[in-house]
Amino acid sequence: MNKLSHSVLWIVTVLVTACNIQPKQEPIEEVIDRGLKASTEQALLMAKELETQNGRLPKTINKEGKLETSDYSWWCSGFFPGELWYLYEYNPTPEMKKYAEMYTDRVEEVKHITYSHDVGFMLYCSYGNGYRLTGKPEYKDVMLTGANSLATRYDERVGAIRSWDFNKKIWQFPVIIDNMMNLEFFSWASKASGDDRFRKMAISHADKTMLHHFRDDYSCYHVVSYDTITGMPHKKQTHQGAADESAWARGQAWALYGFTMMYRETGKPDYLNHAKHIASFIMNHPNMPVDKIPYWDFDAPGIPNVPRDASAAAIMASALIELSQLDKSTEAKSYLDFAEQQIRSLTSPDYLAAKGTNCNFALMHSTGHFPGKSEVDVPLSYADYYYVEALMRLRNQLKNKSL
Repeated sequence: MNKLSHSVLWIVTVLVTACNIQPKQEPIEEVIDRGLKASTEQALLMAKELETQNGRLPKTINKEGKLETSDYSWWCSGFFPGELWYLYEYNPTPEMKKYAEMYTDRVEEVKHITYSHDVGFMLYCSYGNGYRLTGKPEYKDVMLTGANSLATRYDERVGAIRSWDFNKKIWQFPVIIDNMMNLEFFSWASKASGDDRFRKMAISHADKTMLHHFRDDYSCYHVVSYDTITGMPHKKQTHQGAADESAWARGQAWALYGFTMMYRETGKPDYLNHAKHIASFIMNHPNMPVDKIPYWDFDAPGIPNVPRDASAAAIMASALIELSQLDKSTEAKSYLDFAEQQIRSLTSPDYLAAKGTNCNFALMHSTGHFPGKSEVDVPLSYADYYYVEALMRLRNQLKNKSL
């Protein structure tokens, strides 16, 4: 054997040895189960802590490191009840059902709210999951009342749902990208009531958003304000992002989730194509970290030394799992692979809290409103909700494949 052959053999031996000593990756099924069990433990601790605090719901951790709660009127009020329903679906114990019902009841008064566009978040995540799993007719009644309340914020001249009522000197009719998330509530209401106006409002809002909220690279603005006479945009800005032209991470996540969901609900190919373009922007962004948990804004000054947003990653993962099911092209696997990477990261000690820590929230390191110096590098109720939803979606997808 000549020297070259010896060298080749040595290199091959080293490579084979290196491959053999690499730690085996934890099977994704075990990651999912570990994440759901950890979320269950934390959620039950949270539920018990607030059980005697009438009407209170978990929100975040305050600057003193203490649990911060809200009543039903805060836009995040429906997430903890919704998380409990998902965890009940995972492990249907009487205790989990008791708490899911208890905290869902605390949100009922939302059905009369007309001053907020977040009624979809508040009721569909809580009562919607409860109704899906129990079929209780009173849950349906609450949601239909709420859908009619939300419909009062729709303006036919603009063709969209008004998001906010403040800053009237700057915005005439502000619509934020988050508002896409309320359209699933309208889609449900249309089917549940037989009233097609809800579906028409949802489609009109989605079409308007698709036309005016996005840049050429399929990143989206946070806020677009419409002229109430012409129905055309007069301002495109941010409120929670780094700059008007930046890509606020959670905004991109809302967009991805919203248009994926609208394709599922309508079958309109334009929505699928739009969701795929948004996914491509997110997945291929040069500032996406190796662990796939985005910085709070893709264009934040100071990257990489800026806070992450685990909530954005959880929303993205949940949306990408669904997109991988809806898309029949060869790209579908890339969506699932990316979501799996995000779930592995979120279920690692870097983001998943140890039992009894983190004020009993499951995930650490989310960012709510960085420019406002509010909820920076803290747990958030919606991060936990979409994390658990993503875990359940992936779990169900893997189960269906094995059947």
